[in-house]
Amino acid sequence: MSEWLVLTIAMAAACAVVLTITLINNRRIGDDDDPSETPDVIEYMTMMIGVIYAIVLGLAIAGVWEGRGAAQESVRTEAQALHEVDARSAVYPADVRQRIHTDVGTYVSYVLDTEWKHMGEHGGLTPRGGQLLDQVRRDVTDYKPRNDHEGEAYQPLVDQVAAADDARSSRGQNAGATMPGVVWFGLVVGAVITVGLIFTFQIRRTPRELLLAGLFTALIAFLLFLIWDFDAPFGRGIAATAEPFRALFPNLSK
Repeated sequence: MSEWLVLTIAMAAACAVVLTITLINNRRIGDDDDPSETPDVIEYMTMMIGVIYAIVLGLAIAGVWEGRGAAQESVRTEAQALHEVDARSAVYPADVRQRIHTDVGTYVSYVLDTEWKHMGEHGGLTPRGGQLLDQVRRDVTDYKPRNDHEGEAYQPLVDQVAAADDARSSRGQNAGATMPGVVWFGLVVGAVITVGLIFTFQIRRTPRELLLAGLFTALIAFLLFLIWDFDAPFGRGIAATAEPFRALFPNLSK
């Protein structure tokens, strides 16, 4: 089922629950009830709770968005480092250069075709990907430069392989969900409390009030969905992409 379909159903269900409770609650209110008699302290507390929850939502969204940005940056760094390894190996003999080129291509193809899907489904890297990158490392480190020109290229190549390995590790760390369960508990409970505060002002059944209650509930549901979607940088709809690999290795892209 599409994530956007799930979002639509969740928002519609949340609005339906709130509006149903509103309609049922209004049937129990007497004709002599005056909604303007809401104590000032309730209005103040409702405002403060709404402000606090808005701050918490903002921090949560900022946190998961930053995590997604870090995940995308790790992909870019890894792809760039591997591209540099492939390009700088041009100073080596043809057989060594071809071996490095082939193994870099094998690793990138594996990331695009297999490991990327595995990250989304399991929230981690595969052992095979690590083995393929180790093979690239051995291709670079096992070769002994034969002249000064090759010697000058050796250490930068080693550094680029190390940068790719570090970026790969960062990609693995960012593959899973980052929001702790206790934070999700607070966000959901806060949403229930914030939406529930609608009823402290004795909301009526006028179209305007029902529309505002529905839109407010839908907004809360949408923001929670955004947090949930960003929380898995490689696994959901608005996820980090493999575009840096495809851009730098166009011949390996599907």
